[in-house]
Amino acid sequence: MSAKNRITRASRLLVFALFVALTPAFLIAANASLVIDAPLLYSYGFSRYRDQIGYYLDISDVELRSAGQQIRDYFNDDEEFLAVSVVVSGIRVDNLYNAREVAHMKDVKGLVRWVDRIWKLSGLYLLAFAVVALMSRHERSVRRLSKLTVAGGGLTLALVALVGLGALAGFDRLFLAFHEVSFSNDFWLLDPTRDALIAMFPQGFFFDATILIVGAIIVEALLLVVVPRLLVRRADRSATADKLPVPSAPR
Repeated sequence: MSAKNRITRASRLLVFALFVALTPAFLIAANASLVIDAPLLYSYGFSRYRDQIGYYLDISDVELRSAGQQIRDYFNDDEEFLAVSVVVSGIRVDNLYNAREVAHMKDVKGLVRWVDRIWKLSGLYLLAFAVVALMSRHERSVRRLSKLTVAGGGLTLALVALVGLGALAGFDRLFLAFHEVSFSNDFWLLDPTRDALIAMFPQGFFFDATILIVGAIIVEALLLVVVPRLLVRRADRSATADKLPVPSAPR
């Protein structure tokens, strides 16, 4: 094999490997972004952990939902620092959070922005790959796309299974490891007796969000594993049926 052919083959393998690797990146990042920006998650979490939140904060349900909306707005706007104005103990405060919490939320916003970029860029690559494969109308290209999609779905299931088992076996350790890897400072070490952010969002809130994200990814990854196989099998049956001889009419 010539050097040029080796380079071409290596480039093609890299393109294929990227498709498989970016499939879980897209699914994980897209679902995380969707859940982070979902009002229903905040309403559910505030309702479920209402007693725990109320132990530390004298805040109404309406103000809690307002705080959640202001946080989501912050993730989507260009403001550097978060300012949540709500009524606490009958008094409106300009910002519910102290300087340490605001600094941590700045880091969180940066992480959210990176997650958003990951799903958009990876999704663009996956879409471009699929469009090129389908437009070629070559059976080999379509079958390769099917196999790579199944492989990407399988890789996603394996990765999510590890995270899911980790969450079920010891979410505390998983939660700690996530913060140690994601942040270069200790601003995330908060106390609910003095920091409203951790009072509003107890660890159980993040456990529920993780389970929601993992559940959605599992369903989507299963579809990626099952649907292409069914389509290929159906195409094979149709091709076989077309090749069968047509019985002649009796004379």
